[in-house]
Amino acid sequence: MKQIKKLLRENIKSLVKYSSAREEFSDNAAIFLDANENPFNNGLNRYPDPMQRELKKQIELIKGISAENILLGNGSDEVLDIVIRAFCEPGKDNMIITPPTYGMYKVIADVNNVEVREVFLNKDFNLNVKKIEKLKDENTKLIILCSPNNPTGNSFNKKDIEYLLRTLNCVLLIDEAYIDFSDEESLIKLLDKYPNLIVSQTLSKAWGLAAIRLGICFASAYLISVFNKIKAPYNVNLLSQTKAMETLSNIEMFNKNLIKIKKEKIRLKEKLILLPFVEKIFPSDANFLLIKVTNAKKLYEYLINNGIVVRDRSKMYGCKNCLRISIGTPGENKKLISTIKKYKL
Repeated sequence: MKQIKKLLRENIKSLVKYSSAREEFSDNAAIFLDANENPFNNGLNRYPDPMQRELKKQIELIKGISAENILLGNGSDEVLDIVIRAFCEPGKDNMIITPPTYGMYKVIADVNNVEVREVFLNKDFNLNVKKIEKLKDENTKLIILCSPNNPTGNSFNKKDIEYLLRTLNCVLLIDEAYIDFSDEESLIKLLDKYPNLIVSQTLSKAWGLAAIRLGICFASAYLISVFNKIKAPYNVNLLSQTKAMETLSNIEMFNKNLIKIKKEKIRLKEKLILLPFVEKIFPSDANFLLIKVTNAKKLYEYLINNGIVVRDRSKMYGCKNCLRISIGTPGENKKLISTIKKYKL
């Protein structure tokens, strides 16, 4: 833990957390005159629990991780922003990412004036560990890896990640936004083993709650206490907390939809690979497929003109003429296939 403390920015180490009286009141309190709220009850006149305690209890039960190891954010982007601000001194420190990957990593770093160093993935979209080691220097505080990766869909080798955790004196944040679709185990089970490991997940994908913007960060209790100093006091609103608890209580529906998406992914892959203009479909542990076609721009525009929106990832490293296609409902996927079969080279 001493090594982790050294990696933190100096001002963050001495940061005094903003504390609301609502965090300190006793459970039997009945009258709240502490927060200058409107006293007339309409269900939304009070500030939400700043620590989201009830919601964390549900996540603890599902994930098997103690609530003290959980931070909740206004989407995973807020979690990423908090982590970068905790470790990276603007204009001095740097972080490493591995393109092609999620574009917001660089955007958030740029907003915080943190240098981004890029180590491109291998041709098979796996990590180039040696190049990461070579590029890392004394000012490299953070490495962000998306696994399963967006937009490629593959999961990174666990041994490679553990090697980096053991050998590099920096923090590794593993973005597991798509982990629920994967047969690979989440790395949250390694938190006790590696104090420099942070894992982020989300309710936006498999849980179907993209609209409420709720990201989850798993880390050591010490790091969570640091992140709680940085986050805004009421960063997750009451409506989001309520909807999240309602959805998390219905595991049966979650599993049912997950099975459907996985089956549809297999079916969609089987149909797409038969098309003459589809050159390759990359392995995917996520809820999307990255497909290489003869002319991505032309096919993309054809689909747009027929009311179907996909993502053209051709400008990303290693993804020339590649489209990323999310797995839709059975009806949507059927429509995609029938439409794309009519496409002419």
